[in-house]
Amino acid sequence: MRPVRPVQVDAPSPRVAAANAVAEATKIRLHELLIEELEHGALEGLAPEQQREAVIKAARELLVQEGLQLGGVPRDELLEAVADEALGLGPLEPLLRDPSISEVMVNDIDKVYFEREGRIFRSPVRFRDKQHVMRIIERIVAPLGRRIDESSPMVDARLPDGSRVNITIPPASPKAPTITIRKFRADKMRMADLIAVGALSEQTAEFLAMCVRAHLNIIVSGGTGTGKTTLLNALSAFIPNTERIITIEDPAELRLQQDHVITLEARPASIEGKNQIKQRDLVRNCLRMRPDRIIVGEVRGEEAFDMLQAMNTGHDGSISTIHANNPREALSRLENMVLMAGMDLPSRAIREQIASAIHIFIQLSRLQDGSRKVTHVTEVSGMEGDTITLQDIFLFKLDRVDEDGKVHGSMRPTGIRPGFAHKFAIAGIELPSSLFGTGEGW
Repeated sequence: MRPVRPVQVDAPSPRVAAANAVAEATKIRLHELLIEELEHGALEGLAPEQQREAVIKAARELLVQEGLQLGGVPRDELLEAVADEALGLGPLEPLLRDPSISEVMVNDIDKVYFEREGRIFRSPVRFRDKQHVMRIIERIVAPLGRRIDESSPMVDARLPDGSRVNITIPPASPKAPTITIRKFRADKMRMADLIAVGALSEQTAEFLAMCVRAHLNIIVSGGTGTGKTTLLNALSAFIPNTERIITIEDPAELRLQQDHVITLEARPASIEGKNQIKQRDLVRNCLRMRPDRIIVGEVRGEEAFDMLQAMNTGHDGSISTIHANNPREALSRLENMVLMAGMDLPSRAIREQIASAIHIFIQLSRLQDGSRKVTHVTEVSGMEGDTITLQDIFLFKLDRVDEDGKVHGSMRPTGIRPGFAHKFAIAGIELPSSLFGTGEGW
């Protein structure tokens, strides 16, 4: 599948570059003066909006007092940039404020990219130097109680607004420090929104809603950035409000709409290497908390064994996500993760556990035009010898790719009725045969 290539931006003309240099010098000087002006706790106790107003007011006064040049940049724009530098993440703030941007990536001081609607663009913003990048990195990690230096050159954390951030510095990234921020979406997409953007069909969504209500164990699989957590949030809306839900994540991203929700979050080890809380510990603990539903944000290690055990011992209706390129690969990854738990079990025993625990895989893919779509809804139908058998219930069928590279296609039923239909009958859910079509489209 063709990768989504970044869109380049043209370099500024010498005249514009000179004006930008003047504006940058003014911004640096204003920032230095503001540090002196506001150093005695003048902003303490103020709300973020009030802090910003105070900084902009002080910067405006200093601009007049010092007679600083604007370099052709509008005054308000310069003042906003100074406030971003003093209170936020500097040149990244405009990108973080833009609701249409889903991810921000800093590769070097002058190589900043962002993702919008599945496509990657190069931003004109830049840092002054590598020390400027490091200052922003320190501003990110300091409030989180995390450390980043040569002995610990990587940090994976969550910003106060819920956005995920990954940072690497030399020697882990020898050329330059890097920052990757996956923005937290406050208005989580519901199933109707996913249907509207073409991520799946109404028919498929109706079936998945029935699967959640019937307490089927579901694994959402897909690559990085395909929308696994988004779909998991949408699926959770079909869980009745009367059930007790426990979520286990690293880091916490889910925002469920039900009242009776308990959130458990894994924690990395401290600087001294102590007080780590693993996802496996949380899965084990939640079994003692009387859950009706267990939702594991992402299975990535030894906790897979305990999750399968829970699914096989009366905790039906569990949902989780896993990184995989297709349902068959997701099975292999689950088997490998169970082995990571140190259980000396034969492969057949592990596969039997998986086959009896999981009812359905939902595969998400990011297509060549950047769109994210459900491509498989696949039933785990049992075992044949030592092999787990799968059968597709819905599949994405590609119709064409137009001249602009946009993918056209739709989710269609294969005509196969799932073998777990009795689960719907037990839950009092009528499963119409018309939902599965005849499979003639294939």
